[in-house]
Amino acid sequence: MNDNLPEIKWSENVILADADYIDKVAFNLIVNFERMIGRRIPQADFARWADCIALDGGIREGQNEISVVLIHRKDKSALENFTPGNYADDLNGKAFQDHLGEFIINAYPIESIADGEDFFIDALRLIAAQKEVKRLMVIPDAENGHIYNKVREALNETDDEGKRITVFAMQPMPGGNFRQEILGYSLMAALGIRGDEIHTD
Repeated sequence: MNDNLPEIKWSENVILADADYIDKVAFNLIVNFERMIGRRIPQADFARWADCIALDGGIREGQNEISVVLIHRKDKSALENFTPGNYADDLNGKAFQDHLGEFIINAYPIESIADGEDFFIDALRLIAAQKEVKRLMVIPDAENGHIYNKVREALNETDDEGKRITVFAMQPMPGGNFRQEILGYSLMAALGIRGDEIHTD
């Protein structure tokens, strides 16, 4: 674990994401909404997505520092449905600044899906245990009930006094000692899908 997540000066705000999962959800949204609203949907704007996650996690305008930790399979070199998306060239070790503060991005490759489950939970436990982390935004593969249960267990073991922890999923999930937000809203915003385009007759 310590070999993969080196000594990091943790920010007060951390976004921990299963990058393969968010990429898969973005792809599904693109396919479904192109059919539904009858226009081409561009790739998701990574910075816009990170902004929306930060806002949903309770961050407000200011000079904040936000660490973005992306965990992905080693055989995936890029987020295929986001721009910018290449881990080595565009994301890992890079940062961007906007009205919410500075987002510092790090991407960590893992060997396989099985290793990834353990790595994600280990990373979650490690980050949640850091005293300096005040806000933690977690995007696991919540469609995998096994992983979601492990996330819930890990967070229930966390001494979360003074921490605001938000877990993102595509639908409301069985609760724990954390807030919940719907992942789809941030991805739809990043994909440029407007509410007025979605008609439910």
